[in-house]
Amino acid sequence: MARPAILSRPFFEDKSRAFWMLQAAGWSGFLILRLVSGVSNDPTLETVIPIIIDAIVGYCLTLLLSTLYGYYRRLPRIAGILAVIATLIVATAIYAVLDAFIFSATIQSDRTVSLSRVLGYTVFTFTVLAGWTALYFGINWYLIVEEQMDQMQALATQASSAQLAMLRYQLNPHFLFNTLNSISTLVLLKQTERANVMLSRLSSFLRYTLANEPTAHVTLAQEVETLKLYLEIEKMRFEQRLQMAFDIDARVEKARLPSLLLQPLVENAIKYAVTPMEEGAQIAVSARLAGDRVQIAVTDTGPGLMQRKSRPSLSTGVGLTNIRERLAQSFGADHRFETGANPGGGFRVEIEIPFQVEEPNREAA
Repeated sequence: MARPAILSRPFFEDKSRAFWMLQAAGWSGFLILRLVSGVSNDPTLETVIPIIIDAIVGYCLTLLLSTLYGYYRRLPRIAGILAVIATLIVATAIYAVLDAFIFSATIQSDRTVSLSRVLGYTVFTFTVLAGWTALYFGINWYLIVEEQMDQMQALATQASSAQLAMLRYQLNPHFLFNTLNSISTLVLLKQTERANVMLSRLSSFLRYTLANEPTAHVTLAQEVETLKLYLEIEKMRFEQRLQMAFDIDARVEKARLPSLLLQPLVENAIKYAVTPMEEGAQIAVSARLAGDRVQIAVTDTGPGLMQRKSRPSLSTGVGLTNIRERLAQSFGADHRFETGANPGGGFRVEIEIPFQVEEPNREAA
């Protein structure tokens, strides 16, 4: 449910304008109510004039109160509260005396002000000024809370962006060292043409990873193209041992996901499925639309989960953990990430995310 316009943030962006608008609206309403009540009982000029003067006096008094309250808000809490109470009492007394004089002079043509008449107006004037004071501090408290919430949201957004950037840069770069070693080997073997091609592909891949914002989302089509570029590099290392298959539903090509989300999955498959097997393995990437969800799977025909667990490895396990955290940062709880044995043999990773075609907004509200 949308908040009323008067309490929405844009209304208070210009605090000075908001104050004068509220001040004018409040005292105009006060004057109208008093006039309606006074005219219905005694519709004479002598009744209307003191009511108008009373509203003007109240308006001027509250302008003075707003100045004093603005100063009191900078005082320590206890001192500020005591100062507000004392000021409210003095303002009530002044307002009551002026009201007593106004109504005595205009209605009864008597310029003397008795204590009993002043006390009679005290309850009314105190109610008006106390109500105005409560509204003044209530609105200012609301603005302070809103400002703090905006600051907290901005800090949370910055922290989330920093976390996403850290996760993107945390991706295991050992393929870079492997590629450079392969290029070095090709140079030593004087296979300069293959070395040049491999270096060119590596340059294109690194250019993509560095050119994109670390927190940016890309389309699935862009992610697959980048994945193919990465695989062209690895293909030169493993040749026929590395077989790839892509099955991408055309309907999900524009779906957005964190950049380089799939690369660590394929890298893991190469490390655990292709590398340890003399005959190599096949890696398959598929994506399909299921309602308003995008389901992505990366499978391999390698040794499988049990053999993988039994094989000693120097891996830190950063890859899968990294992906879990990036998905949580990007989609919260609205995602699914599962790993396990592939029914046809090998290992399988499944990701399910919302179907989004627009870049998520990470700015503070």
